[in-house]
Amino acid sequence: MTELTNGTWVLIADGEKALYLRNITDAENPNLEVVRKEEQENPSTREQGTDRPGRMPDDSQSHRSAMDEADWHRLAKERFAHDLADHLYELAYKNVFERIVLVAPPRVLGELRDHLHQEVTRRVVAEIPKDLTQHPVGDIEQNLKKTLAGEE
Repeated sequence: MTELTNGTWVLIADGEKALYLRNITDAENPNLEVVRKEEQENPSTREQGTDRPGRMPDDSQSHRSAMDEADWHRLAKERFAHDLADHLYELAYKNVFERIVLVAPPRVLGELRDHLHQEVTRRVVAEIPKDLTQHPVGDIEQNLKKTLAGEE
């Protein structure tokens, strides 16, 4: 069982927003204070794309096949997760936190995990595959307390 001990950091992220929190009390009654907020604009792929998908010749001379257009929205989410991993490394290198809980939807959590430096990885005490970015801090505190206690 992982606890939100005093000083434990929590990263709440979803690929477009990130909320860095720090527990300033104990595990029984966590009180998370906002340390930093990040947000990036990430319109849908349709709004980001400028051209029709390309076409490529088939083996025969008269047929051409359409190519899939890049999913710019998803690529931006992956880039955001990579940037978060870089920022967490900077913080860990400076010993800003000793323990951190990562909370993000499964795909974002996986992308973040893939880019974490070992200096951060050794400080991760829990990973929670949830999207809590739209929740107020009080709800996040209660949700984390229950999840980490195994009640959810």
